[in-house]
Amino acid sequence: MSTYRLQVNGREHAVDTDPDTPLLYVLRNDLQLNGAKFGCGLGQCGSCTVLLDGASALSCLVPVSLVGRRPVRTVEGLGSAAAPGAVQRAFIEEQAAQCGYCIAGMIMRATALLEREPAPSEERIRSHMALNLCRCGTHMRILRAVRRAAQLLRADAPKGER
Repeated sequence: MSTYRLQVNGREHAVDTDPDTPLLYVLRNDLQLNGAKFGCGLGQCGSCTVLLDGASALSCLVPVSLVGRRPVRTVEGLGSAAAPGAVQRAFIEEQAAQCGYCIAGMIMRATALLEREPAPSEERIRSHMALNLCRCGTHMRILRAVRRAAQLLRADAPKGER
């Protein structure tokens, strides 16, 4: 067991755990951040996607010992039920969730894309989002939600950043 200091959603947390413990387990079990889901445990479904230093990361595959001081963001860090962030709002408005299991991972992957590319092409959205799976078949709604989120984020951006 070792103590790790993690920056999660803008707050510092100290956790005592084995170095090989997946970040997903630390988020869910130690920090009670349950947005990221355990899907496959093999990095093949994307349900556990979080942002690690601004990039999409499959938290089921990332040992806590490799996180270091890089900031972690989970879906809980984007907004709340009462005040959802722009990407969350777009997913709500497009009714992109059916069972809801994949949605936090989808939102985080979309956030990573839109923070780097405010106006991605349809091809870029599809290729970026392809790594996350939705078994309910709401992919078309999810793609619409990502396009809507891009519009919302551009509309909310200061004039010089649009």
